Amino acid sequence: MQARAELKHLRISPRKVGIVLDLIRNKPAGTAMAILNNTPKAASKPLAKLLKSAIANAENNFGMDVSKLYVKQALLGAGPILKRIRPRAQGRAFRIYKRTSHVTIVLEEKED
Repeated sequence: MQARAELKHLRISPRKVGIVLDLIRNKPAGTAMAILNNTPKAASKPLAKLLKSAIANAENNFGMDVSKLYVKQALLGAGPILKRIRPRAQGRAFRIYKRTSHVTIVLEEKED
């Protein structure tokens, strides 16, 4: 049985979020939470909140044992891109792409 939690429209580039997600993939849930709490990246705080939500889903909706949970999948996708314009010299305008991310964390119980 699997428990999951999704985070959509995170206003951090997928490339930056992926670096932090790679740190917690296939780790026990408690270890993953400790890693996220001690990682000095902007993406670590929203991902810690997402992992906490996935753990709560596993415990409350599926009756899983929290001590046996591990991060089975940490999926990352690109969300919609906010396009903004930056004024430049001689009346020109340059595009600025503010990228967003969609993140899904799937937890599963480790079998003994």
